[in-house]
Amino acid sequence: MSGTIDTSVALTSLQPGIPTAARTADPAAAKKAAQAFESVFITQFMGEMFNGISTDGPTGGGQGEEMFRSLMMDEYGKQITAQGGFGLSGAIQRELLKAQESSH
Repeated sequence: MSGTIDTSVALTSLQPGIPTAARTADPAAAKKAAQAFESVFITQFMGEMFNGISTDGPTGGGQGEEMFRSLMMDEYGKQITAQGGFGLSGAIQRELLKAQESSH
């Protein structure tokens, strides 16, 4: 065992509909998949941060606000990734391309 993780499998199993760079050495496809992965990671990270914040108040609460928060976290994740993110997508892209080169 080499200690590496097959990131293409992790990407496809994480969220349906996220493009992956499986079986291609295309850097653009790997970049897109890496950014999608980082976006989901940031969304999950921020969702946990907001879990403890109460939704009660004069104008809030209920299922509508829960759904809105989920959508808002998703957009935050996409925007943060588009502006450079946490720096994960570059490392993920390199690992995807390296794993694909070794499999060919």
